[in-house]
Amino acid sequence: MLHPTSLPPPTLFGVPSTTVRLTAGPLAQIDLTELGAATGLLWRSPDIVLVGLGQLERVELGLTSESSSIGAANEHLRQRNGVDEVGLAGAGPVGFVTLPFARTETGVMVVPQVVIGERDGTRFVTIADTLDMDAAEALVADALAAPAQPVPNKIWLTLDRSAASWRDEVVAIARERIAESDLQKAVFARALTLHADADIPTRPVITDLAARFDHAMVFAVDGFIGASPELLASRTDRTVRAHPLAGTAARSDDAAVDADHIASLLASSKDRVEHQITIDWLLTELLPFCSYVDAEPEPSVLTLANVHHLGTLVEGVLSEPAASVLELVEAVHPTPALGGAPQADALALIDELEGFDRGRCGGPTGWVDASGNGQFAVSVRTAEIDGPTARIAAGVGVVAQSDPQAELEETQAKFRAMLGTLFRL
Repeated sequence: MLHPTSLPPPTLFGVPSTTVRLTAGPLAQIDLTELGAATGLLWRSPDIVLVGLGQLERVELGLTSESSSIGAANEHLRQRNGVDEVGLAGAGPVGFVTLPFARTETGVMVVPQVVIGERDGTRFVTIADTLDMDAAEALVADALAAPAQPVPNKIWLTLDRSAASWRDEVVAIARERIAESDLQKAVFARALTLHADADIPTRPVITDLAARFDHAMVFAVDGFIGASPELLASRTDRTVRAHPLAGTAARSDDAAVDADHIASLLASSKDRVEHQITIDWLLTELLPFCSYVDAEPEPSVLTLANVHHLGTLVEGVLSEPAASVLELVEAVHPTPALGGAPQADALALIDELEGFDRGRCGGPTGWVDASGNGQFAVSVRTAEIDGPTARIAAGVGVVAQSDPQAELEETQAKFRAMLGTLFRL
């Protein structure tokens, strides 16, 4: 369950806010992605952009089973609600959330002083009543005028374990264990750490990812940066959606070879089985919240800059009263696309064999508003940047039919997304 560990007493939170349309003035003209790269608090998906400025509050959150505090987290934002002239999902008070993969560890919800957003062609700003429009414009000006961080002269890479060791001592062993058990699938990741001779600047990393992955969900929250193609869960009024991805093929610069990769992915029984496990699981987990939920009858291929994925849209209508997006995230994380199935057995095998802490990689990252609307990505294609180091990870779904060498090559293809950006600094 979502478990805030640092909520202030109810009498201390509840600063109302004001949300208005932006039709003129400096805030109506700025590039929101560039602003989000400057502030380090950004969510950009194909249907909404949200940028946070200033920090009104920072709330620790976790996915423990100790007690249910989702209602408290939602109430936390609701009590900040005030005048809203816009009425769109994402308008009003918003929390930017990033959570770890492990449900026993804590993440964070950042509530900004100012949120500038754009949805359905409407740009708007939400300002806590501790500020006014002049103060909001000053925050924007300061963020955009901040001097650029120096770019490192040297970046080098270290491996947590060798590629051969991961292939032979993780994937190959996992494949054998799955073949001789009731496990259908388990997902295993490997990690790389980049080191630099100066702090790694986040602004150009975010800008580059946004330019290269224009159809992905690009986010930056609390030093955690990513460009994920995989929608874990979204809620807009009573509509719930998920777009799980499972099954991957590398891209090729040769058009004929790339077409063969796509055809092979669609024809791959291993990838189709792996994908269907995730779809069936999501339908089962979302059904208790819905009056109706279904999935597309066949997966389609989602093409990114570095890989192709099998993807299927899952969509439903929430029962009344509609669950908040935080409740949906709690129910579906981690999906078989990041954990495995059956979930408990897969996670136990991951703990036994994987050999490192995933941190926020593979966890949920997204936003939630005061009405419970929001979007959360599965945090893949990410970097955990901390001063002169950046931690990245890539994973694969292992089933009884897996080829360990092919799984290793899949991680190498996935790593290219973030390595391409970091090595261009």
